[in-house]
Order: sequence, then structure tokens, then C-alpha cells
Amino acid sequence: MIDLSKKRVLVTGGSGFLGGFVVERLKVRGCREITVPRSEKFDLREKAQIERLVHECRPQIVIHLAAVVGGIGANLRSPGRFFHDNAVMGIQLMEVSRLKGVEKFVTTGTICSYPKLTPIPFREESLWNGYPEETNAPYGLAKKMLLVQAQAYRQQYGFNGIHLLPVNLFGPRDSFDLEMCHVIPALIRKCIEAKEQGRGEIVLWGDGTPTREFLFVEDAAEAVVLATERYNGAEPVNLGSGEEISIGELAKLIEDATGYTGKILWDHSRPNGQPRRCLDTSRARELFGFQARHPLREGIEKTVAWYLVNRPGLSASSSPAVGRKAV
Repeated sequence: MIDLSKKRVLVTGGSGFLGGFVVERLKVRGCREITVPRSEKFDLREKAQIERLVHECRPQIVIHLAAVVGGIGANLRSPGRFFHDNAVMGIQLMEVSRLKGVEKFVTTGTICSYPKLTPIPFREESLWNGYPEETNAPYGLAKKMLLVQAQAYRQQYGFNGIHLLPVNLFGPRDSFDLEMCHVIPALIRKCIEAKEQGRGEIVLWGDGTPTREFLFVEDAAEAVVLATERYNGAEPVNLGSGEEISIGELAKLIEDATGYTGKILWDHSRPNGQPRRCLDTSRARELFGFQARHPLREGIEKTVAWYLVNRPGLSASSSPAVGRKAV
């Protein structure tokens, strides 16, 4: 087990959604030397800037969380950017880390790397059994290449790179930008705005039948830190809650948490995305003792409460109370 309190740690994406919580968990472990690079100072798509970053902070451990991410719409609009930026950042950072003698390299992949029709629950050994769902395949494949790289480097150079596969994350501090965000923040924002504006309906993509699994961001951060401390294997590891829910059922949960009582209309001309997603999380439990602690409903309620206080243009004093429909 690695004592993080005695290590210099570089966390790319450390000021982002998951990264911020990972940095907090590292500090709880007593880690004092944490470097969080900012994109305006270090462009991780440029190898010379990566070399300068690693030279300056001399990390013993790298946790690579920086990524270009978004929902189905963003992936459809920018597949080239999602592939290039995610691939080139990780590939070059891992190579520079190897050359500079980094002791451990942690990458986070994505559930989008799994084949479109993976049997439920998704097991890590199914990762190569088909092509990913088309709407986010470029992103999923770019992240998947980091697993290949880590395994190849382990085989040839003895490099300790591990690869984690988190399911869809959500929670406080997430992006609620409707052009870029994922399904939970999009639903929360749409429900709250419709309620406040007196609109009797909202429109959602697809037909509500696809299923998803979600992991509260604080749980995900703990999983990343536990793996950093305890896991040193070549095989990828799923990070999830093991709780599958349809998008239609998710919408009802968010209606309840926000107090929205209007109609939901489904736009069948928009893509559903992958038909089902649910992970087998036994490997994470067995290898480094991770198990999610926040049930989905509790996590959604915390996320709604955070958004009501922290959304742009609204002070805490003017935030409406969180409403709940009668059951």
C-alpha cells in the first residue's frame, strides 16, 4: 500500500469536477505535495508543455483526470476533437512520465469504451468484444488506448500504470451547461427552470427506455484514491454503484427531487445512445475495497440542493426550497 502522505502527486484535471474531489481526498490522506496544473499555463496537448510541467513538479505519482467530455450532443458535434484531445493528452503524458521515472500512473477511462451491446452487467473481460456505441465511440476509443498503452508499457518497461473505468458521474459542482452536460444535470436544470417559469412540459431526448448506472462524484473520488493506494495490476477495473435505472425512471426521480409536476415529452428523433449500461463492480471491491456509499436518490437530492444555491445569476438567499412531490 502506498502512503500518499509521503508522495508528490500530479493531478491533471484537478480543478475539474471529479478532480476537485480527488484532491480533497488526497489531502484527507495527508498528502501535502499536490500539483494541479491549469490549462492556461500548461496545454497538455503539447508535449513540450507536458515536459515542462513534469520537470517543475517532479511527481512520483500521476493521476490523469484531464479530459474533454460531454453528453451525446457534444460528442456528435465534435467527434474529432473528443478523439484527438483525449488521446494525445494521455498518450504524451504517460510517455513523459515513463521517461521521467514516475512511480505510478493512474488513468480514468470511460464506460463509453464498452461495446454497444455488452451483456449486463458489464464485466471488464467484455471490453474488447465489439465496437462502442456510435454516438460516443471516438471518445470511448481514445480513452481505451490509454489502457493499451499502460499494459504495453508494463510489459516492456515495467511501468506501473493502472486503468479505471468509471460509470457516469454526477453530483455537486457538475456542469449544468445544456450544450455540454450529461443527463442528470440536464434533467435537473430543465425541471427547475420549467417549474419556476410555469411551463407545463419539458422535452427530453430519445424515448426513456435506455438504462444507465450512475456514481456519485464523492464515491468516485474515493475509489480513485483507494486504487492509487492499493491497486497495481494490469487489468482495467470498473467503478460504479451496480444500480441500473432507465432514463424514464430517472426522470421521475428528478421530478420528485425538484418538485416539477409538468409533463415530460420524449423526442424520438433524437438518439437514445447505448441501450443498457450497468457494471459488475466486484473487481473494485475485491482488489482495493471500494463500494459506493451514496444511493442514487440521496445523491440526486444533494445535487439539486447544491444547484439551487450555486447556479449562475442566483444568490443563495433567493434560491427556492427544494420541492418534493407527494408519493
